Amino acid sequence: MICLRLRHGTPAIAGVLAILLCAVSTIGKATDQNAHSCAENEAWDNGMGMCMPAASASASQFVTSAQFNAFGVFGAAQGPRGISDLSAPNMFMLDAGKTLGTRQFLNLDLMGTTELWTYPRHGYPALLQIGEERSDGSPFVDAQHPHSSPIMGLTLSDTISLDSLRTLKLFVAPRGESTDGPVAFMHRESARDNPDAPLGHHVGQDVGHISSTVLGIQLDLGRIIIEASAFNGTEPMPTKVDLPIGTPNSEALRVTYELAPAHRVMASWAHVEQRDSQYPGTSSATWTSASLYDHFTPDNALTIDHTFIVGSITRYPAGATLTSFLDEAVWQRGSSDFWGRIELLQRLRSELEIPAPVADKIDEERWVSAFTLGYTHWSTPAAALQVGLGTALTMDVLPKAWAPAYGGRNPLTIRVILQIRGSRGWRQ
Repeated sequence: MICLRLRHGTPAIAGVLAILLCAVSTIGKATDQNAHSCAENEAWDNGMGMCMPAASASASQFVTSAQFNAFGVFGAAQGPRGISDLSAPNMFMLDAGKTLGTRQFLNLDLMGTTELWTYPRHGYPALLQIGEERSDGSPFVDAQHPHSSPIMGLTLSDTISLDSLRTLKLFVAPRGESTDGPVAFMHRESARDNPDAPLGHHVGQDVGHISSTVLGIQLDLGRIIIEASAFNGTEPMPTKVDLPIGTPNSEALRVTYELAPAHRVMASWAHVEQRDSQYPGTSSATWTSASLYDHFTPDNALTIDHTFIVGSITRYPAGATLTSFLDEAVWQRGSSDFWGRIELLQRLRSELEIPAPVADKIDEERWVSAFTLGYTHWSTPAAALQVGLGTALTMDVLPKAWAPAYGGRNPLTIRVILQIRGSRGWRQ
């Protein structure tokens, strides 16, 4: 389907334009079915994992919306690295858009969080989790970093209706999502009750959901969506309040195919220019991913949302290739959600700061895994507000050589979870 081969070092803008032109000329027009099941005045957005407003052929309109999802989590983990603490993962979104004529919809989207102030200083406790650095330069280890606060994303987009089925979206973001990886975990229906970022978050999965200086394009052909972007690959500083702008030096391509309205597959590739103090001597990386999304309704009372992801990251000129797998689902019946996640991924010993044996100084990668089961009971005190109370149990599985650092091969973590979420929209 893609009729050119990109080389390492291809300029960002040139690579993105070449990918787009090639894909459009190869694929052509899609089928007549609106596979996303969006309304006539809506278009599918991969970044949000949902239908978003688009131009209306009937009347000019101004559309605004707001939504939030906030957790209060008490977690307690076993072993010498286990920490018992309170944390509050959260996100909010504000969206405002205006139709321009009958074919264009101009939209401004703000995505934010207060995690910098609602996480403990050491981060959200999560065994085997890594990624990014604290303000003193030390890496987050066995903890999830706070997301960039208060602005996770600020995106201006223009969606142009080409005909009744096809749309073209152009977008620019000083901080936003590059077009790589699966739908970010905080937007996946299959992860809606889980406060934990996946362990594979930085292993070819959704690390690109907060990127700097993104210039992107999305072509929706009905069953097929093609996205491409250029962006700055520098990792964000999660403990700083900033909004840096950089020269685009990286590029990404993502293709989505709708198998049916409730089932779709996605694949992505990205070349990223970045420097990481944990991997001295490396200056760039390749991220790849493939993912599957399902929504099942076996009967009128039960719904199942499911996601499967494979991700990988390779660092250049000399670095390991690491791979991650994730399978997660939510089973909803009435006011009860049963949910779970299975993860299998490779970690480096240095990433987890595990001392090397005297006879073995090689920083080899090894497989680790995590199994999580959770339950949330929901109530609806108001029409646009939901409150959930739940719990989750996670069992991590480590290789024998790393077990002493964690006090055993299968440390357990239990969480008590309070969740509040809501959304509201207005049209004029």
